[in-house]
Amino acid sequence: MTDLSTATVRLGRSGLVLDDREETLLCASLFYFRLPREVWEARLAQVRATGYRAIDVYLPWNFHETAPGAWDFEGRRDVGAFLDLAHAAGLAVIARPGPYICSEWDGGALPSWLALEDGLQLRQAEPKFLAQVGRWFDQAMPILAERQWGRGGSVVAVQLENELDFFDTHDRHAYLTALRDMALGHGIDVPLVACAGQGDLIGATGGVEGIAPAFNFYPDDRSPFVEAEVRRYADLVGAEGLPLLVTETNRAHTTLRRLMASGATLLAPYLQASGYDFGYTPSTGNWGDPGGFMTHDYDFGGYLSPVGEARAESAEARVLAALARTLGPALARATTVEAHGISADVPTSASPSQLVLDGGGTLTGVPNLGDEPGTATVDGVSIALAPFSCALVLRDLPLGGYGLPGTLKFASADLVGADGGLEFASRVPSTIVLEGAGGVQAVEVDAPQRGGSVVTEVASGRDRWTVVVHHPEDVAAPDGTPGVISPALPEPESLTAATRLDLETRAGETTAHELPPTSEAVGVYRGRTHYAASVAGATELLIEGAGDIVDLALDGTALPSFARFGATVRVPVDGASRLEATVETWGHANFDDSRLPGLAIGSLRGLGRVWSIASSEDVASLWTVDGGAQWAGDPAPVRTLAGWSSTRIGRPATYRRALPVDGTSHYALHLAGLQTPVEITVDGESSIVSPNNPWVHFGPDEGREVAITMAHWPVDGGGATLLRLEAVRDWQVEAQADHALLALSAKDSTGTVIELPLELEAGEEVWLDVPVPAGGRSLRFEGGQVRVSAFANGELLGRVWLDDAARPKFTGGDPGRLWIPGSWNTGAVRLLVHGTAGGDRPRLARVTAAASPE
Repeated sequence: MTDLSTATVRLGRSGLVLDDREETLLCASLFYFRLPREVWEARLAQVRATGYRAIDVYLPWNFHETAPGAWDFEGRRDVGAFLDLAHAAGLAVIARPGPYICSEWDGGALPSWLALEDGLQLRQAEPKFLAQVGRWFDQAMPILAERQWGRGGSVVAVQLENELDFFDTHDRHAYLTALRDMALGHGIDVPLVACAGQGDLIGATGGVEGIAPAFNFYPDDRSPFVEAEVRRYADLVGAEGLPLLVTETNRAHTTLRRLMASGATLLAPYLQASGYDFGYTPSTGNWGDPGGFMTHDYDFGGYLSPVGEARAESAEARVLAALARTLGPALARATTVEAHGISADVPTSASPSQLVLDGGGTLTGVPNLGDEPGTATVDGVSIALAPFSCALVLRDLPLGGYGLPGTLKFASADLVGADGGLEFASRVPSTIVLEGAGGVQAVEVDAPQRGGSVVTEVASGRDRWTVVVHHPEDVAAPDGTPGVISPALPEPESLTAATRLDLETRAGETTAHELPPTSEAVGVYRGRTHYAASVAGATELLIEGAGDIVDLALDGTALPSFARFGATVRVPVDGASRLEATVETWGHANFDDSRLPGLAIGSLRGLGRVWSIASSEDVASLWTVDGGAQWAGDPAPVRTLAGWSSTRIGRPATYRRALPVDGTSHYALHLAGLQTPVEITVDGESSIVSPNNPWVHFGPDEGREVAITMAHWPVDGGGATLLRLEAVRDWQVEAQADHALLALSAKDSTGTVIELPLELEAGEEVWLDVPVPAGGRSLRFEGGQVRVSAFANGELLGRVWLDDAARPKFTGGDPGRLWIPGSWNTGAVRLLVHGTAGGDRPRLARVTAAASPE
């Protein structure tokens, strides 16, 4: 697979070659769906000013299909217009239409209603799912095909799927073949790629001809082993005549330099240009401990902040991009080897990389992985290393290709230009060695100061060179304009005036259901669903599968919120006769995580299944044990569950018993104290139970014979309880989808002028209008036991949840900040404020507004 090309885009050993220009490409993620349309052009210009020549762009399916069959490509959903602006800015685009994109986006962009279709299997070579994908590709692919590089547009590659090697796709080859054929059928003739999230080439591409592998690397920036890992993958794809394409990685240019030195010809750090998740679009889950809400603020510390501030890393971007431009094809065609002859007095790579440049010379990466300055010796030459940096040391570079005499024998500074002279950038003292007609000349250059480039004339016989060393922040953009790092913004203003509106928070129109439906089943793909039913006579409830944010009230008394991502919850009834519940969707899971039910791809939202607990029985005893190799003898011993003792820790033991089920009722088995996943076999059917949700549900005529296999670990098992369940029936349900909430937020209303702080009762919910100074503003909220949804310009800006023991962790950015773009700011923001139970009295103490650039 060595020739995937069009007339103007070629994928070969040197990378993505555009119009026969071979160059290592730097690529920034920039997402139209996370920014107002009014700032697209400015953000694209900011990226181009850093010297990055490409952007990668997801196309989220469920951003454009807002309900089944309802397509929207207008306004800020006009991806075609965004791609045209990218082309006008001189940026190539790697388009990523999925169908699954991850991106910490609601459901990974898979529409939530897909899971309602009986038999449909997500991300599989299954006819129902492929038919749905075909509908999406029928909308998205023509937009991309019309804007391919070879047709006067910006799209230079199309990525199919995303990190499929994390997901259990049963027939990867068939699935990727189907996606490839759909793309080709729509006239896509730029290269097709598929990225591996954990290095599994076949897991990502299915081994399908015509789909090139790409890689997402997220190493520890301080790890000494990065280079060796990356070189391995460079060698693997290089053997097939293909380049190492890094389609996602960390943002620090120290790490990007290490990857470049290790052979990457495309470097696409995720996420250099940050943004926001407007509306109900953040996901749940994704990282570390199970659960967690992605923030409205979508920011991983890239060189552009969510509001467009150019951070210090933007100077490093200009330097690395200038070095790649200057070395050009010699760098793109380089081969990578392990570097030798390097020592350092600071933490550094265990196996540094060296690029053997095409046409002569080498480029060696010398990292300083510590936070203090240091020195290194490279082939006997001592060089200075800045804190947390990676020097790219040039050796033996012929200068004839630049119209200059002689050879650049050694440079510890970055070569950022060679037009009439040699331009370098460095934060530390540098060594420049040139060889000309009169022999070798070495120059030691002091560290330049900002605005004070050091200029040196070097002579060797008849050969002359002008050597200029800049401070990195003085390296210009590709068009020659000075680089910019945004100044500090003014202190935020405190907003205390508000109007409490006489406006309802829900319509009150309900429909009857025997059992609580999922939110999606009543048309709430994003938004809230309200439930009410009688629980008279019940003493305790069991709620299975509820999510995301669940607010319960018994006879009007609010209970603490919970966000357990589908895990089973027990709720005492305490003599109450009526249960009311509001379930708000934060977002569907974007990353398949089987530890909690609500974090599996395709999991639905809503109240789940609600049961009255009719009886409870201790079943921790009388389990027969099969210890396998850990015991000898027959008959099998009888122990408590997890009670078998052995010196062979970690080896499996199986516990079996019949459970006292009646054959007609539903039951739930609770495995208390579970510390590791176990395999449970019920009537011959096996599944895995996680400590995060240690419950097993038995339907009628299930659960007579149960076997639990667990690795031996000498701790108290904690017990097992069997609950007999009776369904709570006859529900009144009100669907309140996002469009209904938006309509409410836009209503005119009278109200009462108040001053913050605002105190509420637990469970109380009110609308406020808060005046906001003109322009783009970052809004911050202070208080506790309240959730706030902020609306402006007909959009939900985002949501915050203040100081509540019940809230889950937040990941992705600043959980307390919402942004109102200047173009959306009409002078006020409308807030829906909900008080929660379980702590001090709900209180919105203050709102502050900080000016932001546009």
